[in-house]
Amino acid sequence: MSQQNLKKLTILALVLALASNLYIYTYPSLFPCRCSFEQQNALQGLDDNSTLAQRVWCRSQYYFSDVTKQLGSTHTRAATPEQGAVPEVRLLAIGDPQINGIWPTTPYLRRLEIFINDYFLGHVIQRMLRRLAPTHVAVMGDLFSSQWIGDSEYYNRTMRYTRRLLGRSDKLLQAQRDESHDAAGEYNRDWQQYGRDYEAVRQGDLTMFSWHRENAWRWAPEDDYLLINITGNHDVGYSGDTTYQHMARYKHLFGEDNYWIEYDRDTDHAWRVVVLNDLLLEGPALQPEFIDTTWRFLEHLAARDFPGTTVLLTHVPFHKPAGLCHDNPETRYYPPGYEREPYKVGLLRSQNLLSPDVSDRVLNLVFANGKPGIILTGHDHEGCDTAYTRAPDGSWAAQPPSAQPAHVRELTVRSVMAQYGGNVGLLRGSFDPATASWRWTYSVCPFAHQAVWYCAKLMPVVLILLLSTLYVW
Repeated sequence: MSQQNLKKLTILALVLALASNLYIYTYPSLFPCRCSFEQQNALQGLDDNSTLAQRVWCRSQYYFSDVTKQLGSTHTRAATPEQGAVPEVRLLAIGDPQINGIWPTTPYLRRLEIFINDYFLGHVIQRMLRRLAPTHVAVMGDLFSSQWIGDSEYYNRTMRYTRRLLGRSDKLLQAQRDESHDAAGEYNRDWQQYGRDYEAVRQGDLTMFSWHRENAWRWAPEDDYLLINITGNHDVGYSGDTTYQHMARYKHLFGEDNYWIEYDRDTDHAWRVVVLNDLLLEGPALQPEFIDTTWRFLEHLAARDFPGTTVLLTHVPFHKPAGLCHDNPETRYYPPGYEREPYKVGLLRSQNLLSPDVSDRVLNLVFANGKPGIILTGHDHEGCDTAYTRAPDGSWAAQPPSAQPAHVRELTVRSVMAQYGGNVGLLRGSFDPATASWRWTYSVCPFAHQAVWYCAKLMPVVLILLLSTLYVW
């Protein structure tokens, strides 16, 4: 290669390195309407008649203004509201990260890909945490890629999730391993003891399940936000697969799978978060007692007679007709003659959506007070936006959100995985004193295809090699 061509290649590598790195660190500023909780419908100064030059100029102004603002901001904790003001709800929703595992037989190239993917996900999540300072962060289930892993690997992925994706301290996890490990020092949860304790509570005082919480904005004083993990089918399995082992380790490392948090109950601006493990709502189930407990949780929830607005967080979306979202209704059961695990024949194997009857029952129990509400779900990696309205007979109909005013809006969070573009969802709730009601807005902030991430990380290395070669030349 001639020196002139080498110079051109070096310049190209320099441009790609600068452009890709500038993008991955400032990309939210390119989408100010979608990547901020303010969530404007459009950029001010632009309309349908704006010329291309006007659009470029306006977007450039917004971009540089937003970048300057972010450079001067270092806070990751939500600002304290003015005295007497109702705090805004600023929830960052993360859909289905599905962290993969590494085994002794895993090829080295695949190991490198998994390592890089962890930091891809971590970059997206931590960038948005610093930018947004959310009050709540909800991970919509499927934290891991498979529920068919041992306790030690489950723990290892939890450590990676905590360190690499969320950038949080792992001191609590280390303490949990110290109290639950085998002779080799590897994490191991006593699921049999968990089963005995679970059954004792189920037959006695159900309040021992710790379903009720009030005004929780952080789990610990040092936290910057309230982290909520939702059970996904790859975390604990569908009801035909879920065992005491699955639930014992999940609850030990991530907390309860069903609970509610009531905020400002005895005020005109009361609202609540309901976290629901909807994988254990219908069967046939391997452990039917899990389904019984979940329905008893919902009955206790409805008996609270809560007067405010509800935000429901769960994994599997509610029933809707085919064509409304990417995932159509589909439920599968273990077939006759299933030789691998014959005891599962006839049990629930998978479901894209909840069944119509279960959907109606849950919606009537959670939104029993008639107030409009929000549902956030995962599972469908493409994401979706659906409106639900209640008929006089108690049934619910799903339709596009623009069809008519909805009683409940279901927002399926598009996946944060690289192949889907590294998306996160932004849900903002603000209370309007004039109407004594909550107003909710939602947007999806996209990152980029993983090729951009690879380019940003590899091009500086290529550039250094080219510069070294050019210098030697």
